[in-house]
Amino acid sequence: MLKPEHLRTLREVVQLGSFAAAANRLGYTSSAVSQQMAALERATGVKLFHRSAHSVLPTDAAEVLARHAEIVLGDLERMVATVQAVHSNSERRLQLGVFPSFCDVLTGVLRDLDPAERAGIKVTVAEPSQLIPRLGAGGELDAAIVYQVGNSGLSWPPALHRSWVAEDHYHVVLPGLWPDLAPHRVEQLVDLPWIMHHPASSDASFFDGLFGRWSLHPRVAGYSDDFKITMALVGAGLGAALVPDLALRDHGSDVVIADTPWLNTSRSIFTLVRPDRETARLRELLDALAV
Repeated sequence: MLKPEHLRTLREVVQLGSFAAAANRLGYTSSAVSQQMAALERATGVKLFHRSAHSVLPTDAAEVLARHAEIVLGDLERMVATVQAVHSNSERRLQLGVFPSFCDVLTGVLRDLDPAERAGIKVTVAEPSQLIPRLGAGGELDAAIVYQVGNSGLSWPPALHRSWVAEDHYHVVLPGLWPDLAPHRVEQLVDLPWIMHHPASSDASFFDGLFGRWSLHPRVAGYSDDFKITMALVGAGLGAALVPDLALRDHGSDVVIADTPWLNTSRSIFTLVRPDRETARLRELLDALAV
């Protein structure tokens, strides 16, 4: 079996013309170089040098082998560099963005990871419109889990890989302090006070259209883009709200989830991944979150 270090020594001997010069460049003794060349001759079954008392001259076979060694050693160096780059990429911290109401899903997955795996993840929590710019050129995020409500105008670079995760359905949430409004027909919800999204947000324009379609004419009792705060305000009796499934996990008894099949509204949840940052480790994490 040929050894790369013997091929590397042969290359230096042929280029420099002597065992001593090759030994000096490689940090070996002349005796060590001589032993390596003797081992290479045994491995190939070919005489590689004409030896005399005063000189060592490479044979034609040594010249040919040295030329091939140059190619083989170059391939080996490129192979090692590629493996090191892959290792470095897989070992660095994964940088993931998620929107706020997805955090309960994320924390559940993080608890199940080994401490070393968990330590290798950095999380940014923000709205989709804030996360997507950080996936572009020069951005620090590897991937993000985002949502889109209807045609809200959310856009992303076409180079990103997009994978659908789920539909997150909206529900009408009413204060438990209010009188029972069942069976929650549209006309029963007209002119009620509501907790709304801030007017400047993309979600707000979608819900304005939705309320207009059902002629609900909401009286705005408050503004909030944070569903945890929205749920607290609903529980306190301030107003009704439209809240998605993800934000209704472990809701308290101070709110009522209305049965409103007529609403039929959801937001689409999906992942956006930078193709140059996609690794098996990142895909495994995203798959776990999607489940």
